Amino acid sequence: MNKAAIYPGTFDPITFGHIDVIKKGLKLFDKIIVAVSDVDNKDYLFDSAERIQIIKNALFLDVKLNKKKIKVISFTTLTTEICVKHKSNIILRGLRAASDFEYEFQLAGMNRKLNNKIETVFLMSDVENQIISSKFVKEIVKLKGDIKKFTTKSTIKLLKNKYE
Repeated sequence: MNKAAIYPGTFDPITFGHIDVIKKGLKLFDKIIVAVSDVDNKDYLFDSAERIQIIKNALFLDVKLNKKKIKVISFTTLTTEICVKHKSNIILRGLRAASDFEYEFQLAGMNRKLNNKIETVFLMSDVENQIISSKFVKEIVKLKGDIKKFTTKSTIKLLKNKYE
């Protein structure tokens, strides 16, 4: 039986922290579905189509992960609905620091109330990637800082183009 996990997020943009969680998830699950949120209540730097392409470039061209084991989609529904649609009972979430835990704990609880057949699995990225956030990456590149320790080459190029 193939076991897929749904990894939801905004990925605006994808970082080495996200990639770390995906790599670790691939050790536990047969497939990771990277679900790119496209809800209207967020102010995205990149639209969902751009974010999907950025993720694919980062994962498949820069990092060279297996395309057969990762699917990248966008969604505007509840994460639990994406799980049902893709026949997955696992939501994969990354934790960076203790400050993430409270929010993630509440989110996991709400998802569990929405569908008690779905479990949330938390993975931590490696120590060197735990401080990285998309928000900080955007801020650093906007101020002309060096972000090569935080995200992939193709992502850096697109970020720089966005701010020039």
